[in-house]
Amino acid sequence: MKLTDFYYDLPKELIAQHPAEPRDHARLMVYDRETGAVEHKYFYDLLEEVHAGDVLVFNDSKVIPARLHGKRVPTGGKVEVLLLTPVGEDKWEVLVKPGKKALPGTMIEFPAGLTCEVLDRTDFGGRVVQFHYEGVFDDIIDSIGEMPLPPYIHEKTENPDDYQTVYARERGSAAAPTAGLHFTDELLDKIRAKGVEEVFVTLHVGLGTFRPVEEENIEDHAMHSEFYSITEEAAHTINTAKAEGRRIIAVGTTSIRTLESAGTSGILKAGSGWTNIFIYPGFPFRIVDALVTNFHLPESTLLMLISAMSTREKILHAYDIAVQEKYRFFSFGDAMFIR
Repeated sequence: MKLTDFYYDLPKELIAQHPAEPRDHARLMVYDRETGAVEHKYFYDLLEEVHAGDVLVFNDSKVIPARLHGKRVPTGGKVEVLLLTPVGEDKWEVLVKPGKKALPGTMIEFPAGLTCEVLDRTDFGGRVVQFHYEGVFDDIIDSIGEMPLPPYIHEKTENPDDYQTVYARERGSAAAPTAGLHFTDELLDKIRAKGVEEVFVTLHVGLGTFRPVEEENIEDHAMHSEFYSITEEAAHTINTAKAEGRRIIAVGTTSIRTLESAGTSGILKAGSGWTNIFIYPGFPFRIVDALVTNFHLPESTLLMLISAMSTREKILHAYDIAVQEKYRFFSFGDAMFIR
């Protein structure tokens, strides 16, 4: 398949700059993966779409204020550093902007006495850096860092929690698992009261989720590895539901990647590790039956993933309808339930 097979035309005015208020008042496209039929609802109507015995699987990763502003030493040139993945002993894989002068040996200083040295380049255009500081690293990052909003969101959010799910608890993501942004505590209470089970897994969102595809043949694209974790309790709940023929509904593409990475045999395995799974049409889903997701960028791995749940043609037709109906797109946009 070609990269251009996943292109669609999106007017810029449909790219959401702010979340819906309240969160669960975003619009919801309900999509039948077999027939391609579409219904137009609101996110709070998800309560009508889930049933007792269903299992909703959430990614509980918490976004850290991963965007740091510093300057090179001794030149004083301004630098932006985006934290991606910790690689041990205060070493991180990061993206540096501008990156051309960020050669090994480059020193960067930040407020609060934080500094880092560039140690190496990565295969994906990033850098490995060594941080130096006094005190607690997380506290320093919380005091000087910014929430790493995507580049298509041009207005800074006044409330950092706008880019955080209500159930976020495991620090480590450089971007939000955005399908979960639509849930409120009140909606979750109603879903639980209906007899729907909830399970939390963790995948720390990094470069793999938002790195653009540059190869024309999508099969040649290499995903960047991201860390995931699944508890014994979570695996048991999901495996029991699968054995009983109950639906597993992933909330977000990161949840689906976690489940399918650890469930290649059809049985979900507890544990943690790194995944570079790339899901595109033809992929044999073994764990997930349905998906709550946002509307994704043209030619992105996320659009390829949801196309795998139906067909490329049907999903792109649904996207054409979403454009015609003026749905709001991307991180702060509206949602889609693929059932």
